[in-house]
Amino acid sequence: MPTTAPEDRLRWWVLGTVVFGTFLGRLDQTVVNLALPKIISDFGITVTDAAWIATAYILANAVFVPIWGKLGDTAGRKKIYLIGFAGFVIASGLCAFAWNLPSMIVFRVIQGFAVSADYPTAMAIIAITFTDMRERAQALGLWSASFAVASVFGPLIGGPIIDNFAWRAIFFMNIPLGIVGFALAAAFIHESIGEKRPASFDWLGSSALAVALFAVTFVLDRGQSWGWLSGASIACYAAAVAFMAAFITIERHTPEPVIDLNFFSIRPFVFTLVNTFIVFMAMMGSVFLIPIFAETFLGFSATQTGLLFIPMAVCLMAAATLGGRLVGKVESRWVIFAGTLVATAALYLFTFIDARSSAWAIMLPMAIMAAGLGFGMAQRTNIIATSVSREEIGEASAILALARNIAGAFGVAIFSTILDNAINSNVLRVARSSVINAAAGAQAAKQFTALILLKAEIMSYAHVYWVATIVIFLGSFTALLIRVPNELERVAATGHVETVPME
Repeated sequence: MPTTAPEDRLRWWVLGTVVFGTFLGRLDQTVVNLALPKIISDFGITVTDAAWIATAYILANAVFVPIWGKLGDTAGRKKIYLIGFAGFVIASGLCAFAWNLPSMIVFRVIQGFAVSADYPTAMAIIAITFTDMRERAQALGLWSASFAVASVFGPLIGGPIIDNFAWRAIFFMNIPLGIVGFALAAAFIHESIGEKRPASFDWLGSSALAVALFAVTFVLDRGQSWGWLSGASIACYAAAVAFMAAFITIERHTPEPVIDLNFFSIRPFVFTLVNTFIVFMAMMGSVFLIPIFAETFLGFSATQTGLLFIPMAVCLMAAATLGGRLVGKVESRWVIFAGTLVATAALYLFTFIDARSSAWAIMLPMAIMAAGLGFGMAQRTNIIATSVSREEIGEASAILALARNIAGAFGVAIFSTILDNAINSNVLRVARSSVINAAAGAQAAKQFTALILLKAEIMSYAHVYWVATIVIFLGSFTALLIRVPNELERVAATGHVETVPME
């Protein structure tokens, strides 16, 4: 039976609703980072203390994504989505009234916990709503692009609010917007649930997975300041390995696992995750350094730095839409491979940045990189959604979200470490090739030392982008391993495909 016009409009309203919700949740994460200096001043805390405000949110978000995904498939996706949205609004209000650091950390944990319900349920809602393969790919591409767009508009929206009002305003802002998002979801999203609804939930496996993920994300976030081989870091490594082993053992013996390990016997699913992990690690790790470089060495303000990301947002949205239209026309792995190579070329352009770089020297490579990654974004998301049965889409999308979150954490941790090591190495290199007149005074010697450090730091950013270029170039070839069977490429409007085991 053909789709009627009202039904056609409804499904695009559903897409707009979940895009709005995802955008709002990710926007909050980027805006809060801008407010940290004022929070530090108000609470009388150190920068290290303030880092826990961001860390608490990230940890809660990463840990609970798989759990929410499974709950959405079992208890109802709309129900879980609305619970998460309501929790986000309430937690935002609590954060606005935080009176000290401990209270803020607790409220940010609640906020991250609530936001983590969005990704897996939203992706499942889209996949269930859009039964046509090509429309689904376009919808998933547009929704995926909202993540990066939120990170771009965070500084643009948050900067003026923080500058003109108190930092608490960024949390108050979430309340009316959250109420609008909740109302839209209640009105337009239909309830859906996995056909194979289990009688019980795997709380034991979920707990083991939560502890393992907490240990991993915690050490990635704090390892740089602790030292990667410090006692605290080693304890986190050990806890992650032990609880992950326990999780795998539990999942193999429970009738309703929180993550079906059989997913990892599906060839397209596995290699899409591998490609996503490598690409996001390189992208997040390198883009993380752009605002620091622009504000430190180019003298840009926070608002000016935010403007640098506008072309990136536009190109990402356009490329994601175009890439979605190619589903079923061009084999997915070639689209992903070509897009990743374009992103590689963009990162290579960043190896030329220095203190004389113009705004265009940053905007152009970021726009090219966004176009390349956005081109394959719908393809990656669509492969994950169509590699599993309909009742398992939320669970599978949660794994994709987890891969992106952990990849981003890896990227930031690894490239920050590479930058620090490169600075130390370059200081010695520049100092050995520099000479100061022996007659120069103490003030001149002090300035000379500062110039050596400045030169070493600028050189180190180029070194980081060389590493990122190599990583993403090698990672692009993993796309060629994503051999999607023809039946998945041309799946009809049933919204259901059988899983395809690895050969």
